[in-house]
Amino acid sequence: MTAPHAEAGAPEQPGAERCGLVAVVGAPNAGKSTLVNALVGQKVAIVSPKAQTTRVRLMGIAIEGSSQILLVDTPGIFDPRRRLDRAMVAAAWGGATDADLIALVIDAKAGMKAKIETLVETLKDRREPRIVILNKVDVTPKEKLLELAVQLQQALDPEAIFMVSAATGDGIADLKATLAARMPEGPWHFPEDQVSDATDRMLAAEVTREQLYLQLHAELPYDSAVETEKYEERKDGSVAIHQQILVARDTQRAIVLGKRGARLKEIGSRARAELAELLGRKVHLFLHVKVKPDWEEDRGLYKEIGLDWVD
Repeated sequence: MTAPHAEAGAPEQPGAERCGLVAVVGAPNAGKSTLVNALVGQKVAIVSPKAQTTRVRLMGIAIEGSSQILLVDTPGIFDPRRRLDRAMVAAAWGGATDADLIALVIDAKAGMKAKIETLVETLKDRREPRIVILNKVDVTPKEKLLELAVQLQQALDPEAIFMVSAATGDGIADLKATLAARMPEGPWHFPEDQVSDATDRMLAAEVTREQLYLQLHAELPYDSAVETEKYEERKDGSVAIHQQILVARDTQRAIVLGKRGARLKEIGSRARAELAELLGRKVHLFLHVKVKPDWEEDRGLYKEIGLDWVD
């Protein structure tokens, strides 16, 4: 469903190819990755109950009629303290540069907090057109939704305010149709069957990192990364993937390994199963855990995970 709003774009002309870039921005844990996955129709971005899961600008490619919608799933914008934090925030705003549309995703249940107010103030000065997406409406009282919509309309004056639940799919079809109509006319940038611009190496690292968060989110802090060291196509059609999980301290390595390596085995098992489904082939996944206290200062790793080095 949508709140009353100004016209978001001219009706799409049948047969006219359209293609455009939508930068999906918001505070951590607003549900941006879940939203991108819902719009694409399958999983292209990792999802975790832990905030700040997304680190790289993974592009989801959604198709609606004759429109191709390129969705840049940006890291959650927050107050950066470390080099990695600064790189993530730079990636988020970089993803919004020259976008045809900026979509600000807000956790409706959490409401207008300081981080959201800061984001709104920043977006007010940008030249790109913008819409607001109030997510998680399935767990938010209607009165709070309407109050929040009025606040945002007055503060940001967006072209549209949508109320959706990325988790249940409520409102997604309406949002997707509007995004499609809002894209500029032009040829598609990707083949019809492509759903993301992420390489298989990058996807493999993200899937394993997601399992780290899902299984250890209460125990393992952000001092961890996953690096795909080797991605080898085998003659039988399967793929062998060798990855190292980088942590900052020996105690963290012990947490990832678990008793007699049981936790690492479970992480590998679940990641392997998901990768096999995503890649459509048999996957041989080999994981090892390495203690590297200064991994955040490794320029090569930033390149590997798709982030720019930020001084």
